[in-house]
Amino acid sequence: MVNSISTETLLMVLGIIVLLLLSGYASGAEVAFFSLSPSQIKELKSGRKKSSKRVVQLLSQPRYLLSTILIANNFINISIVISSYLVISEMFNFKDYPIVGFLFEVVFVTFIIVLFGEIIPKVFATKYNLKMARATSSSLLVLKDIFYPFSFILVKSTSVIERKLHKHTFQQVSMDEIDDAIEMTVDGDSSDQDVGILKGIVRFGNTTAKQVMRARVDIVAVDIEKSFKELLDIISESGYSRIPVYENDLDKVKGIVYAKDLLEHLGQKSDFEWTTLIREPFFVPENKKLDDLLKDFQTKRVHMAVVVDEYGGTSGIVTLEDILEEVIGEIKDEYDDLVEIDFTKVDESNYVFEAKTLLNDICKVMDLKAEVFDEIKGDADSLGGLILEVAKKIPKIREEVRHENFLFTILSVDKKRIRKVKITLLSDEEVEKYAEKEINAG
Repeated sequence: MVNSISTETLLMVLGIIVLLLLSGYASGAEVAFFSLSPSQIKELKSGRKKSSKRVVQLLSQPRYLLSTILIANNFINISIVISSYLVISEMFNFKDYPIVGFLFEVVFVTFIIVLFGEIIPKVFATKYNLKMARATSSSLLVLKDIFYPFSFILVKSTSVIERKLHKHTFQQVSMDEIDDAIEMTVDGDSSDQDVGILKGIVRFGNTTAKQVMRARVDIVAVDIEKSFKELLDIISESGYSRIPVYENDLDKVKGIVYAKDLLEHLGQKSDFEWTTLIREPFFVPENKKLDDLLKDFQTKRVHMAVVVDEYGGTSGIVTLEDILEEVIGEIKDEYDDLVEIDFTKVDESNYVFEAKTLLNDICKVMDLKAEVFDEIKGDADSLGGLILEVAKKIPKIREEVRHENFLFTILSVDKKRIRKVKITLLSDEEVEKYAEKEINAG
């Protein structure tokens, strides 16, 4: 079963050992470079050693670095497999024991490659990643030049595949699917509030200022021409600590007046020049994302922003409380009873809302998915705007507008706007009946 060992065979065994060391060298380099922490990379960038500069140079093109290492490692491992097969064929005769031959030629060789060419070097490189990255940098720069044609093809082809996958797969993951995943994975002991916070965090980066702002028609503001006494009356009646100040109309917001700035002047006469206390307003566009807006609030140390449309007109205002409520839910204080969402729950399937109510708030009240109206709402953010998008006109009182399993019944309307709407959640049977009625009417 064992043949005599020739000098050529011994040289091949020695060659296999060298190849195993090279395989471990490549595997260790891969882990060493791609496990460097931000602080270590910063240290390398500020270092004066040539090896540090080489590491930084290689990391500037991570895809080419990785492809170089993988190509080299695969060439080495293929060489090990071929050489091992030739050596085993020379040293042993497995004609009568094919199963033993298979185990020795395949399983044993694979075990050796994985142990000495992968596991041990990677464990070592994880512990001494900075030292190994520096030690392997010079040889990897040479290999990068040698394998550049292969690396170029590999990087370009993977970029094309990545774009295809990103376009056709990753963008198809909807917020509904993420919400479902959260509900499936949270612990059974988790409260509804905990689940709501997780969903709020996921949606936070995709929510705009326009979706959470207090609409223009609901803003409590003060004309800059008002007297000091009139200003105090407005603040007292509204209960707000910050009031926008405008000139002529809300499209010309001049600043924000803080109630706390007025405290030391409460004894002043009605003609007191309170406009000297106005603070600079902070303007943001309607499409400003909440995560960016929160950072701006923190940086500028403000709690209120004026939301403007594309023409510079005032759309509404958004506060720090509005942003936080998107994550942790409703924050109630002593004044919230005056400004709660105006709705009536008739039963489990019927709700009555003011048409100005934001779609975000309706979804919260009715426990609906955040994206349920996305396909039909267009640029609308309120219930009234949604109905106008679907109906393409101002509907009459008692007129019904249906979308899938939502039936909107107009309860109050004037010449310019819808005022009050009843939303009915239809069952599947009711949806079929309405669909048949619409077909017959059409």
